[in-house]
Amino acid sequence: MSQGTPPLWEFVDICKAYPGVLANDKVCIKLLDGSIHGLLGENGCGKSTLIKTLSGVQQPDSGQILYKGKAVQISDPQDARDKGIATVFQEFSIVPTLSVGENIFLGNMPKTRFGVIDWKKVNESAAAVLAEMDVDIHPEAMTGTLSVGEQQLVEIAKAVAMKARMIILDEPTAALGEDEIERLHQLLRKMRSQGTAILYVSHRLDEVERIVDEVTILRSGRVVRASGETEINVSQIVNAMVGEDISEHYPKEHNATSEVVLRASHLSTKNGVHDASFDLHKGEVLGLGGVLGSGRTEIARALFGVDALTGGTVTLNGAPLKVRHEIDAIEAGLALVPENRKFDGLFFNFRASGNITAASLGGLSKLGILDLKAEDEGTLRLIEELEISPQAEQKTVNFLSGGNQQKIVIARWLFSDAKVLIFDEPTQGIDIGAKIAVYKLINLLTRAGKSIILISSDHDELLAMSDRIAVVQHGSISRTVPASDLTHDDLVRASAAQLTHAATEERQ
Repeated sequence: MSQGTPPLWEFVDICKAYPGVLANDKVCIKLLDGSIHGLLGENGCGKSTLIKTLSGVQQPDSGQILYKGKAVQISDPQDARDKGIATVFQEFSIVPTLSVGENIFLGNMPKTRFGVIDWKKVNESAAAVLAEMDVDIHPEAMTGTLSVGEQQLVEIAKAVAMKARMIILDEPTAALGEDEIERLHQLLRKMRSQGTAILYVSHRLDEVERIVDEVTILRSGRVVRASGETEINVSQIVNAMVGEDISEHYPKEHNATSEVVLRASHLSTKNGVHDASFDLHKGEVLGLGGVLGSGRTEIARALFGVDALTGGTVTLNGAPLKVRHEIDAIEAGLALVPENRKFDGLFFNFRASGNITAASLGGLSKLGILDLKAEDEGTLRLIEELEISPQAEQKTVNFLSGGNQQKIVIARWLFSDAKVLIFDEPTQGIDIGAKIAVYKLINLLTRAGKSIILISSDHDELLAMSDRIAVVQHGSISRTVPASDLTHDDLVRASAAQLTHAATEERQ
């Protein structure tokens, strides 16, 4: 932007209040064309409210929105699109049963002169958009068959097709692996070079450091660091977000012993696990490293009884473990914190108590009647110990932040007194403060002699919080080594080998 030229979009003293909460308090932010601007802050800091204001979902109570220096009103989402604003929310808006081309032009299908959909033009135009993005996806492919990363690119293709000058990306990499993140970042850099303004919201601070040009940080609804005065440095960003100096992002404790608690030998399933073997020690955090699709989650599902074993054995404390169903795993003392807490981990119409005790109702019942007093006492104790929001007992969990939701899923297994816990992407989509709380919980658990299997696409997290790492490729364990013997580059190379092999098999 040349000197004297106004920003493409500018917020000036934006305020928005909900009952009892001032979500945005005189927020100011400038968004330049040809720039990637990071919007950062912990859950509940006001980021989502600001996004909804710019995308036309809601109106500010006061303040101004300027477009190229002139005051405008964004009355609704369609008005935002008409003004060249496209928002890609964390929850995809694609229709999985429609083709890629249909999704890209949904609501704006090319028509023939007779007023019917011009399917040839739909596919040709979609192919042109994807080619412009350097994306190799066929426009007639069914969107539901694509990987999560490819679906994310289709969402962005919709914005490119409408020739958006401003794109808002809300947690765009939450469900992506390292290779898919780099592919997305290459696309964003290309769009930036073409003059697009990009507002980038993410809890993954290491990638923010790599991709953004400017940063605005919110805390409690206010701007605490603004563009031009913010160093794009993880430590300084964290300090501004949390409001205190956090010198240790990964407070790892080493509590592993030589005692083998769980032994998996030559596990196989119909769902992608092939001859996988590993040991888990008492007090250990065993990391499973690999790309999305490598078989990490599938190994977890096999251990927990979600997918039936077609081969191999599992022993727990030296005794054979037969897991035909999740109930068998729970009764044996296993726990699973799933990758997708929204679909697989929580009852959103329940308060904290119903979620925390869901795996232990048998122990809370007398003659088939639930002991509500015991449930309340156990729930309140864990809410206090894990520093879960006190609102969790008054409100259903859909009103809580992602960090509080994740703590509630973990609290369920503390209540059940599980001995082996499988954490699948435990910090995905939660802020830095909630992440550190999860890491401290991991220490608390291993200190008490419990054992953890940690699955994470965040290589730094995996390296820092694991005692050993089992590298997963093609549904099998290629090697298991101390985490201290691996580097970030080692995991990247292992992931690249997996992807190269998969591409070769696909071509054959």
